[in-house]
Amino acid sequence: MSADPKSQLASLLRQALSSVAPEQADTPINLERPKQAGHGDFASNLALQLAKPLKRNPRELANLLLAELPASPLVVKAEVAGAGFINFTLASDAKSAVVRDVLNRAEAYGRGDKAGVKVQVEFVSANPTGPLHVGHGRGAAYGASLADVLEYAGFDVTREYYINDAGRQMDILALSTWLRYLAEFGIEVPFPPNAYQGDYVKEMARQIRESHGDRFAKVSVDQVVAGAPSVEEDKEVRLDVLIANAKQLLGSDYAWVHGFALTEQLGDGREDLEEFGVVFDKWFSERSLFDTGLVEKAVAELEARGHIYVQNGAKWFRSTAFGDEKDRVVQRDNGLYTYFASDIAYHANKYERGFDRIIDIWGADHHGYIPRVKSALQALGLPPEKLDVALVQFAVLYRDGQKAAMSTRSGEFVTLRELRKEVGNDACRFFYVLRKADQHLDFDLDLAKSQSNENPVYYIQYAHARLCSVLNQWNGVASDLLDADLGRLEGERELALCARLTAFPEVVRSAAADYAPHQIAFYLKDLAGDFHSFYNAERMLVDDEGLKLARLALAAAVRQVIRNGLRLLGVAAPESM
Repeated sequence: MSADPKSQLASLLRQALSSVAPEQADTPINLERPKQAGHGDFASNLALQLAKPLKRNPRELANLLLAELPASPLVVKAEVAGAGFINFTLASDAKSAVVRDVLNRAEAYGRGDKAGVKVQVEFVSANPTGPLHVGHGRGAAYGASLADVLEYAGFDVTREYYINDAGRQMDILALSTWLRYLAEFGIEVPFPPNAYQGDYVKEMARQIRESHGDRFAKVSVDQVVAGAPSVEEDKEVRLDVLIANAKQLLGSDYAWVHGFALTEQLGDGREDLEEFGVVFDKWFSERSLFDTGLVEKAVAELEARGHIYVQNGAKWFRSTAFGDEKDRVVQRDNGLYTYFASDIAYHANKYERGFDRIIDIWGADHHGYIPRVKSALQALGLPPEKLDVALVQFAVLYRDGQKAAMSTRSGEFVTLRELRKEVGNDACRFFYVLRKADQHLDFDLDLAKSQSNENPVYYIQYAHARLCSVLNQWNGVASDLLDADLGRLEGERELALCARLTAFPEVVRSAAADYAPHQIAFYLKDLAGDFHSFYNAERMLVDDEGLKLARLALAAAVRQVIRNGLRLLGVAAPESM
């Protein structure tokens, strides 16, 4: 008997529908699991869907459908309930058949068929100007899990990091590093309050001194600050003058300092993410968009299509024509392109690479940026509906019930590395995806470290470890479980576990469709709860050999599905705890 009773039920209802209302044969057939166990294993609202087009009473239609429902060993009871729902109770062997399906498919259980759809997921994409912080961590965990879920569901996924290696922020980092380097030689330029303050900048400066001595220090304080207004007058203009002076004083060496700082911070971020279990297929350089002329090309294409106008020497994209709240500058009066111009070019490049679906994961504060990017795509003649933007809210840390201080010795933020060190990778990855990405997340540090049933990741991992322990105590041959008489699984808790296992492929599909890996986390918590209830109420290694093998087969199947689910979330499945 097939281990997919839902599709079998849908087929039976489709046959009944063809008899009752052939003209409505294409009506979608929905089957849901009732919230109350007493209402059966599945419920369909098909009669309610048909009531309006057929102008019939839904309960009357439900009874007609039941009368035409083909007989099947799958169904032991089908009845009309409520306003016209049809509730189905399945035979116990139909429920337990999933165990053999899980054992046969193992790591592939829940995996969807190849869809032939190319999906790009771009996430994190933090400026490489310092260590990743706890906010980046949530985007990293969400993006990595979403990409894994989509791939598992059958999509061809490319994971991409967009390196913001062009523009002012990188110049500020280069200047910050150089000023700290000059201080190593007693050249004490007042450090700008709006430059990068972290200790990591001082460390890069020390590295440059150790490898290049005073090569970049043959300047005076007066030369560095020449023409710069005071901080009180205009700290932003002062910063820009200092950057311009650095470029002039260092000449070709400026590119080296800039490249060193970029490489160091990018390397640190890549290492941090890999330790977090987050790996990218492609690292795409923003600078390459300028070097290859793609930014210029994108703006020229918009201009050729009549969507650019010039005002006060700057080029503006008429984004209001596509629903944006105001027009946007793409090239300033000094000839420099804006960040928006490079973003247009980057997204146009994504389309050129042939992705069927493009998913950007942005911080929630970028919500207003969505319409302007989509308007630019539409103006370029590209279908904006191909682009989906998933927003990630910030995470707030709590310790002892109080909001934890977000500052570190750098005076800026708690780094992802520090958080991982405190609570561990598994808790980080799981807690970050425990809520919908666009919902505010309170990260309870004490709970994440606790070894208690209230800690969901511990609760799930402990279930896996318990299952491993039971199967190790049995000390039998795994292949024997495939021949177990699953008809012996007749208890309420056993069948509840079977029903939960059956739902896993559907949960994967739903999580992929909704961009919602938190659904996997919720599912695993429920599966672990079902198992712990069973384990605490029943013995598994009973004297009855047939029942023992059936229960061990069930245990092996639950263990496999927990592994499959945790893998999608980047969480380990320990065999002992």
